[in-house]
Amino acid sequence: MKLPRAALVIAMIALVAAVVVWRWQSAPTSVTLIRPHCGPAAELVYGTGFVEAQQPVSVQARITAPVDKVLVEEGQRVTRGQPLILLADDEQRALSAQAAAQRRAAEQTESRTVTLFRQGWVTKAARDQAVANADVARAAEATAGARQDQLVVRAEIDGVVTKRDIEPGELASPTRVLAQLGDPARVRITATIDERDIARVTVGQAALMSSDAWPGKAIPARVAEVTPGGDPSQRAFRVRLLPTTAVSLPLGLSLEINIVTRRKDRALLVPASAVVGGKVWVVRAGKAHAVEVRTGVVGSEQVEVLSGITAQDTLIDKPPEGLKEGQHVKGAK
Repeated sequence: MKLPRAALVIAMIALVAAVVVWRWQSAPTSVTLIRPHCGPAAELVYGTGFVEAQQPVSVQARITAPVDKVLVEEGQRVTRGQPLILLADDEQRALSAQAAAQRRAAEQTESRTVTLFRQGWVTKAARDQAVANADVARAAEATAGARQDQLVVRAEIDGVVTKRDIEPGELASPTRVLAQLGDPARVRITATIDERDIARVTVGQAALMSSDAWPGKAIPARVAEVTPGGDPSQRAFRVRLLPTTAVSLPLGLSLEINIVTRRKDRALLVPASAVVGGKVWVVRAGKAHAVEVRTGVVGSEQVEVLSGITAQDTLIDKPPEGLKEGQHVKGAK
């Protein structure tokens, strides 16, 4: 019995389609082939920070009073004890004058009473009371003078005015920072590190810092301090670093910081894009095979491989989705 011509044609088309599909499925998949290489590997912790004085000093008033005069500008060098800000002292000067007058009157009474006591005209109790009143008056005058001196805000260290946050006419108080002092020759960098990375940061680790102010320049530093308490609102910790070379860093300059938490001078490295789910794809005899690897130092671009492959293996970089064990592959041109 002969098949109708139409059925025969359909059968031929199906056969040809099956052959085409089979050949397409069995054709090698184009992939990017790479070889592991040996080189230095470093594991970094990233953070951002700013330059500040090693011993920053906040300038604050001891009492609440309006500001009369501001005697310094930002960037000005000052010495310990130098007046920085004068607070309004009209009322206090009047109180000091009153205390001085009361002291003079008490001392005059004291002098007369002591003389009369020696002459036998007054009692010992009267003399003692006059002496005590004079002592109280002298103490009151000293107190008024000390309070008036507090209306002059002075520098507590030798340094430079790094910040000034007060103007004449504003109200100074013990809770308000009026200015910041520091020594530009002795600086530190305070960095913010994510709490997920802080466990890998220890004192003494090397770091590299960079700034848009010096494109392409790396500034070496070391970790000098890791603060024991973090900021739960930012989920971060503060780390302080010191430059290890003589470099002039302006106070307040922002920096990007990479702390070297682990380093190897000679490691077997592969691109990070070749490692997927703890495995790499090795090509042997034109076929892809998934191999589990143990990794060491993990960087943003390179990953150290401790075991699973050798430097002689050929790997697939950026393995395509759906790649199967034993699938035929070929290097892309």
